[in-house]
Amino acid sequence: MNRIDAAFTDLRVRKAKAVLPFVVGCSPGFGDTAMLIPALAGAGAPVIEVGIPFSDPIADGPVIAEAMHKAIGRGAAPRAVFDQVAASRRDPAAANVGVVAMMSVSLAWRLGFDQTVAMAVECGVDGFIFPDLPLEESDELRAKVLDAGLVMPMLIAPTTPAERAARIARACTGFIYLLARTGITGEGGSGPVGQQTSLADRVRSLRAVTDLPIACGFGISTPDDVRAVVRDGGADAAIVGSALVRRLEQSEAEPNAKNADRSPLVQAAVHFVEDLVRAASTG
Repeated sequence: MNRIDAAFTDLRVRKAKAVLPFVVGCSPGFGDTAMLIPALAGAGAPVIEVGIPFSDPIADGPVIAEAMHKAIGRGAAPRAVFDQVAASRRDPAAANVGVVAMMSVSLAWRLGFDQTVAMAVECGVDGFIFPDLPLEESDELRAKVLDAGLVMPMLIAPTTPAERAARIARACTGFIYLLARTGITGEGGSGPVGQQTSLADRVRSLRAVTDLPIACGFGISTPDDVRAVVRDGGADAAIVGSALVRRLEQSEAEPNAKNADRSPLVQAAVHFVEDLVRAASTG
């Protein structure tokens, strides 16, 4: 079974909720992804999203966009990120964690769809999210991803009409990525809290057309946000990106951040995600 499917199956059996952290590949240091994946898995994350750095990110706010631009400056091409995932799999802590690559479809097109999927399989990636891939243009790439045994969640926005949301949900595999708000990623703003009735309604309407897990992201940054999403909103998981990326960048700037084992960086990530996981478990 695909590791992402296995992770959500286990959560369903245990009637548990999850936190899915997002990190930028090869960030904040070029080799850090290989250490962060097992560390985050050990902190309780069953699935981890790894962003493939892109010069013009589609929906990412300033924190993630800046981290991606820095990573590109260090040479973080897709192959380098996939190699970091492969390196992480050598740590027993990362053996079973699901890894989904968040990647612009234009990057996959440039590399070639077949080569992109083959690299993912070779390096231990379990699925893809292509945030800029319209449903109407997704058949070819989705078929290649599924034929390789990977999953392909797709995004559903708050403004997506119900009929179209149902079509997207039926095309998803692994899980559904439900946006908690419109706009771009990031902390603050018009985050999910305060619109939980709307979020809960959207979760219920999706459950009427699919039994896939629903993971909710955009604007989720605190334990209270996580509890609101999985308790009041009824989602199966909360996705946290910008808040984690910001803490990693801050940790990188600390005077002792450059030590050989990168322990301050790893500890910052673990402590933050553990707090969110506790919030999900008590939601």
